[in-house]
Amino acid sequence: MAKINLLPWRAALKKQRQIEFAAIIGAIAAFALMVWLAVHLVYADHIAYQNDRNTLLQTETSKLDSQIKEIQELEKEKQRLIARMKAIESLQSSRPLIVRIFDELVTTLPDGVYLTDVRQQGDSIEIQGVAESNARVSNLMRNIEKSQWLKEPNLEIIESADTAGRRTAKFRLKLKQSLPQASSETGDKLS
Repeated sequence: MAKINLLPWRAALKKQRQIEFAAIIGAIAAFALMVWLAVHLVYADHIAYQNDRNTLLQTETSKLDSQIKEIQELEKEKQRLIARMKAIESLQSSRPLIVRIFDELVTTLPDGVYLTDVRQQGDSIEIQGVAESNARVSNLMRNIEKSQWLKEPNLEIIESADTAGRRTAKFRLKLKQSLPQASSETGDKLS
């Protein structure tokens, strides 16, 4: 007997094509999902690697920052020590200077002139004293001008006074200390 198909063949063909289409769409969707998952995993791995590098860079940067701060502290300490050394060297080199100044004051002091007060501030010296006459004060100023250690005598005040029946001149004189060129080059000649 002949086979008779009671189902329309077109409906069966349409259904078969729909099943094939759904299978192809499912396969494409699964492939797309796998590709998307693979790309996502690759990028996630790159992001994790870059985050690790960033963390490493930040820790190394913080270490370097702490080392830079330490170096800056050491530089400040070095500058303080250098300043101290210079202060000590200047004190050592100028230590015999006051002795030279007093010695020079004694050698420039003519007879009949007596000092009552000597003050020094920096390289400026102020002396006060009593002289038997104005000429002796002038002689003192000339001696100071000739001195290697003293310079620029400037007479501020000279007053005449009577002490014990004698006429005297009270004076105030400002001058500057100076270092002779040969002595300032070598500290050995100061002592």
